[in-house]
Amino acid sequence: MANSIMLLESLGVQNWTYIIVGITFTLYIGIAIWSRAASTKDFYVAGGGVSPLANGMATAADWMSAASFISMAGIISFAGYDGAVYLMGWTGGYVLLALLLAPYLRKFGKFTVPDFIGDRYYSNSARFVGVICALLVSFTYVAGQMRGVGLVFSRFLEVDINTGVMIGMFIVLFYAVLGGMKGITYTQVAQYCVLIFAFMVPAIFISIQMTGNPIPQLGFGGQLADGSGTYLLDKLDGLSTELGFAEYTEGSKSMIDVFAITLALMVGTAGLPHVIVRFFTVKRVKDARKSAGLALLLIAILYTTAPAVSVFARTNLIETVSNKPYESMPEWFKKWELTGLIDFDDKNNDGNIQYLADASKNELVVDNDIMVLANPEIAKLPDWVIALVAAGSLAAALSTAAGLLLVISSSVSHDLIKKMVNKKISEKGELIAARLSAVVAVVVAGYFGIHPPGFVAATVALAFGLAAASFFPAIILGIFYKRMNKEGAVAGMVVGILSMLFYMLKFKFGWFGGGGKEDWWFGISPEGFGTVAMILNFVVSIVIVQFTPPPPKKVQNIVENIRIPSGAGKATGH
Repeated sequence: MANSIMLLESLGVQNWTYIIVGITFTLYIGIAIWSRAASTKDFYVAGGGVSPLANGMATAADWMSAASFISMAGIISFAGYDGAVYLMGWTGGYVLLALLLAPYLRKFGKFTVPDFIGDRYYSNSARFVGVICALLVSFTYVAGQMRGVGLVFSRFLEVDINTGVMIGMFIVLFYAVLGGMKGITYTQVAQYCVLIFAFMVPAIFISIQMTGNPIPQLGFGGQLADGSGTYLLDKLDGLSTELGFAEYTEGSKSMIDVFAITLALMVGTAGLPHVIVRFFTVKRVKDARKSAGLALLLIAILYTTAPAVSVFARTNLIETVSNKPYESMPEWFKKWELTGLIDFDDKNNDGNIQYLADASKNELVVDNDIMVLANPEIAKLPDWVIALVAAGSLAAALSTAAGLLLVISSSVSHDLIKKMVNKKISEKGELIAARLSAVVAVVVAGYFGIHPPGFVAATVALAFGLAAASFFPAIILGIFYKRMNKEGAVAGMVVGILSMLFYMLKFKFGWFGGGGKEDWWFGISPEGFGTVAMILNFVVSIVIVQFTPPPPKKVQNIVENIRIPSGAGKATGH
């Protein structure tokens, strides 16, 4: 027994990672083979017979991407109070989607957003614009997931990021193409279990270590375990101000930018095609509501823990590196240096790490995305816990990437080919087209993963902005405004998506003359501009509607019908 324990302890992080990641990947591939899609209904909506609990777990895994698992706590670690916009926006967005939109879309019976737009606005032009918007949103979003996969592989399997992205591409391709939505759904159930376990175990360990409290959410606001009576957040505020940073619990973003980012993330959620499609994998509207509620509870476990993880990681990082000799840095520091995600430049040649807010004197640059991944190593947790976090972050990235790739393939095969190019295509032909589309999508997603437009959460935030700018007004007005017509919807979506793309390319990529923070319109960052683009979409749509013919009576009747709750006829005797 003692020999077995010693053997396990001597395995090291890399071997533990091979073991745990190998087991989880084998599980995902096994599930994909067991649940492979035999029809287009299996491929698009898992046959429509998933239980509310399984769908709730799959939805939670689909929702909690690499941005939630890896980047959110990383952003909060460095941004402090300002990072709360991601918590508020993504959590509020899911509630908005589950309560305001999902039941109506489910009753309308269209399992892709472009399909809803094409039928609600009785126009192939509207459908085509919807397909283009869905592809833009999905590819931007999937870039963040692929970068997350590359990050994990580059550190824990000690391969370069590009190789890591390619390994992730192969795994996703296998179970997304073979299993379709059916394979993805049951794989995501397993991935939820892996990612939540991987996120909570180190958080509980470190909470006990730092505060003596096993519940991270309480440890976050509790006193230190050293008996000093000092609160953890007070200590972090003190450490931050000593280094010239703002107090951790104080915000620096302008109120308008906080509002814009939060709202863009919220309403962008409503237009995320890979989440909406999950509500079509259950049998009834009632089951869709139930699975939405279960998913919210399952998501809340991670989202309420993330602020605690960010504080634990930030405190431990500062105490480990600040004003310490570079030669005394632990092994994890040197390993992360090899990935390029930690960079030390000894400006004064004294051999010590000066970690300061003053950029001219600061000698250490730390990428936001490593904070969750490096957290167990900084806290000196067992190697198997460090490897578990690697497996969890891969589960988070791959689960969302698979959902997005399915949206991309269904947009091409169902909305473009089946509904517009070749309406007589056989079911077998459509299934082949869907799988080929997924292959192409994986290759393009891999390219974006190798050349992403920023760290994971920023990339994902831009995807939410694109969804807010394009889909949200078209969906909301399509459900709640009978007078809304195709001319208004198409014009609004085109103006919204183009304005968001322009702003994104200008301030993120330096196109059209570029510009810094001082040049932002209304002081709103690219991550928050989706709110402005969404408002433009609403204004253009409603103005155009006033000068164009109303939709056909048949469409108005459909809109009237989807707002009547299921079973209302029986209840009222009609």
